[in-house]
Amino acid sequence: MSVQGIDNLLGELKVMSAKAAGQSAPAGEAAPEGADFASVLKASLDQVNQMQLDSQAKQQAFESGSPDANLQDVMVSLQKASLSFQTMVQVRNKLVSAYQEVMNMQV
Repeated sequence: MSVQGIDNLLGELKVMSAKAAGQSAPAGEAAPEGADFASVLKASLDQVNQMQLDSQAKQQAFESGSPDANLQDVMVSLQKASLSFQTMVQVRNKLVSAYQEVMNMQV
């Protein structure tokens, strides 16, 4: 997930929070145009998936003995893919936790 995507997501969450509390949007905060939570999440998932596929391709190229593939690039791509996947798992855990908290709220 890029920094800009995170900033857009945070801005959207602040605007939605203000609307839920019956207030106007916080000063200086506006809903990002054209970016919603679902599209940011989908883009992040696609980015993680692409890292996994690139890592797998480099690993297979190294295993097949391709002269272009070296061990350092393979290991770095594997670590990047692993880190991005672990980050997405933590994001998912936070989303599930937030969902459960909202569902347990008394209206």
